[in-house]
Amino acid sequence: MKVIIPTAGLGTRLRPHTYSKPKPLVSVAGKPVLGHILDTLTRFPIDEMIFITGYLGNQIADYVTSNYKIPARFIEQTELKGQAHAVYLAREVVDGPTLILFVDTIFEADLSCLTEQDIDGAIFCKEVDDPRRFGVAFTKDGFITRLVEKPVTDESKLAMIGLYYIRDIQWLMRAIEVLMLRNIQTKGEYFLTDALQLMVENGARFTAPTVDVWEDCGKPETVLQTNRYLLDHGRDHVDASRLDGSIIIPPVYIDDTARVINSIIGPYVSIAAGAIVKDSIIRDSIINRDAQIVSATLQSSLIGDHAVVLGDFRELNVGDSSEIRYGRPAH
Repeated sequence: MKVIIPTAGLGTRLRPHTYSKPKPLVSVAGKPVLGHILDTLTRFPIDEMIFITGYLGNQIADYVTSNYKIPARFIEQTELKGQAHAVYLAREVVDGPTLILFVDTIFEADLSCLTEQDIDGAIFCKEVDDPRRFGVAFTKDGFITRLVEKPVTDESKLAMIGLYYIRDIQWLMRAIEVLMLRNIQTKGEYFLTDALQLMVENGARFTAPTVDVWEDCGKPETVLQTNRYLLDHGRDHVDASRLDGSIIIPPVYIDDTARVINSIIGPYVSIAAGAIVKDSIIRDSIINRDAQIVSATLQSSLIGDHAVVLGDFRELNVGDSSEIRYGRPAH
């Protein structure tokens, strides 16, 4: 089985962090979101992963090839025409059973028995309180009867999480071709939901297995929520020898190459490789690679790679290579 992984979105809701890195490389619990997803996928027999790249796509390729020994292919999406268009770019290199996975969410789902079932596909879902910003599924007798992208009502609360199994991927590719020929768009883009709906109308039998865990990583507040979830579920890590006169309130993740000096850290803090935290109090925050935090009080904050924070703050969303000073003139 092959996997198509679209990664070309701009990630505008995560700016300033996505000015310098693609959204899948935003970190939670000490690792990029993409890394957590690949860790899950590599437990299953995958023949090849096809990454659809765009904005800063070279960083995606570098990360995958440097950290994972998996058969990988990278296809550039030069025009951002939507999810379905991104998937369509892989049409010449896929056939048969295929997974499609969008990388702004972390999930826990059983994929092991999919190919043994007599179905045309499975669209993984989770019930949500407000379905209006998602694609939703309507079901009857265990099968999907209708799919709607970003519904105006909450008639169905079964939201699609961005994980799809398609037994005959070329059937989906033909449906996407119909979308583009008829110019069927939702809010100016070609959505995968509309192509899957065409398949349903032509007799496709899709199930809607539900997942217990679906953590979104599309906005700063949901990145922090995902960080909390992962730290609560075994992704915490602390090497006490790297702590100089500091107090740790679990759960936290502190990379072995980070330094924490005379500080109070936690709960729910991730500190990445090379970061230095000194004389600070930090909770519910993510401190990225090679950042420096000195004499600061941080809560619910995202601090980018190589960023420098000097002074007393409560809540920050600071991109890569930024420098923030408080209580003293900048030089």
